[in-house]
Amino acid sequence: MFKIKPHPFDFLFVGTIIPFIPSFIRPNHITLLRLFLIPFVIWLLLAGSYGWGLLLFLFAALTDAIDGALARSRNQITNTGKLIDPLADKALIGSVIFLIILKYINIWLAMVIIFLELAFLIGALIQIKQGKEPVANRWGKIKMFLQVLGVSLLLLSILFNVDLLVDFSTNIFYLAVIFAVISLLTHGI
Repeated sequence: MFKIKPHPFDFLFVGTIIPFIPSFIRPNHITLLRLFLIPFVIWLLLAGSYGWGLLLFLFAALTDAIDGALARSRNQITNTGKLIDPLADKALIGSVIFLIILKYINIWLAMVIIFLELAFLIGALIQIKQGKEPVANRWGKIKMFLQVLGVSLLLLSILFNVDLLVDFSTNIFYLAVIFAVISLLTHGI
């Protein structure tokens, strides 16, 4: 089935979600859906609808795993997908982090995370300019997972007024920063 080396979670999606995705839907369609959802996530969060914002954010974040598993399992990896997938990830995470960390944690953590996300984009552009293919590494994937977890816990803390979750979320974001730096130092995106 896999002509390209699968990621560990690909098997989970291949056994559950991917069989229900029609063959005419390509991985890039799912990535474009994620880009399309970002303004709605932002609007819900700005409107203070944190419950719906969290659900839509989690769905959008899940599309990142689905499009990758779909591309690898159906051998549909494209140069366009290699470019727009990380852009969609950075746009989703960056915008949500900017909105909620800036407001509920502190400006410095938000700026560090956004700076690191920009460094990933610049690194990918440099790799492309050098004729190399930017490839996500495990540290970057862990970083993304931690960022999604941190955002989710922070939104839950706001939604249910649980201050302890803000502390957990903050620490998860610091851990994500560590993994981001490791990922950058190992030249992966």
